[in-house]
Amino acid sequence: KLPKGVFSAKGFVDNDGFTDEVVNLKVKVTIDDDGVKFDTTGSDPQRRAPVNSTFAQTFSACAYALRALMDKDLPVNDGFYRYVHVNAPEGTVTNCVHPAPVVGGWETHVRLNDLIFEALAPALPDAVCAGTKSMQCHSGFGGHNHETGEYYCFLETLAGGYGARSRSDGPDAVQSHGQNTENAPIEETESNYPVRITRYELVPDSEGPGEFRGGLGLRRDYMFPEEATFTILADRDKAGPRGLFGGERGSTSVYALIKNNVEQHLSSKTTLQLDPGDVISYRTSGGGGYGPAFNRDPQAILDDVLQGKISINRARERYGVEISLSSQKVDMASTEDLRRGQ
Repeated sequence: KLPKGVFSAKGFVDNDGFTDEVVNLKVKVTIDDDGVKFDTTGSDPQRRAPVNSTFAQTFSACAYALRALMDKDLPVNDGFYRYVHVNAPEGTVTNCVHPAPVVGGWETHVRLNDLIFEALAPALPDAVCAGTKSMQCHSGFGGHNHETGEYYCFLETLAGGYGARSRSDGPDAVQSHGQNTENAPIEETESNYPVRITRYELVPDSEGPGEFRGGLGLRRDYMFPEEATFTILADRDKAGPRGLFGGERGSTSVYALIKNNVEQHLSSKTTLQLDPGDVISYRTSGGGGYGPAFNRDPQAILDDVLQGKISINRARERYGVEISLSSQKVDMASTEDLRRGQ
């Protein structure tokens, strides 16, 4: 059963791709005998750039969040939808009107998911997760294949860290709310498109520290042997996913152009022309942590260090755990001293 009350949260999409101004979002959730009411009043007016969500997208974000918090055996039918009420004022980024551009409205949609869970966290601490990567993280490129003489276009969305829960760590490198997309296999991608995936790996130290840590983000680098056009339509390069109940934020995302071994950071929403040999690098955000990091089981920290997920310095500085790599054990005496002095 859902607790009755009024719950709210606010956040933002990092920019709209046309300006560097944040796109402010607000959501209020009211649970009473009539159902669950979602209200996005106070969110920014619609933008000239394509981060606008249609009412259908906003409604689906609200319905998804409610379904995720319900008993898994309850059916999603007409009775369910009768209890979902959404007020999204027209002309805002949560209910845009024609001719607003909407191709990136998924970034607003998925951030609303995260905000709804954040709003309900005090009432449902064991049911919600900390912040996820909460972006679709679109990667798209195209051009003219000199070998085949054909034009091509490739689209995929990249995974990131999921938020920690009250009893478990967040999964590493997974898709987030409502995404429903899969990993594009490197072999298939390279066989069908003029691109080489030169790195595909977890990003160490990208987790949100906590008693239960957030999942790690991933790195994926695309190298182009010939000219191409590349579009990034993503987010999370200003603020990482939030932690809950003393947990810390996950890392921010990084988008970069590597040209002649020189790295240049890019906006999370941009299109650029590439020369032969250029590399586009994505490093997606990690999930938020749950609970204070100094409460984390030292053995779990040791496991993360031995797996290369967390560095020894991070274990010491963010979790108060001293690890000896030579013995591959936790120095419990030093750990107790570190945690007493936090």
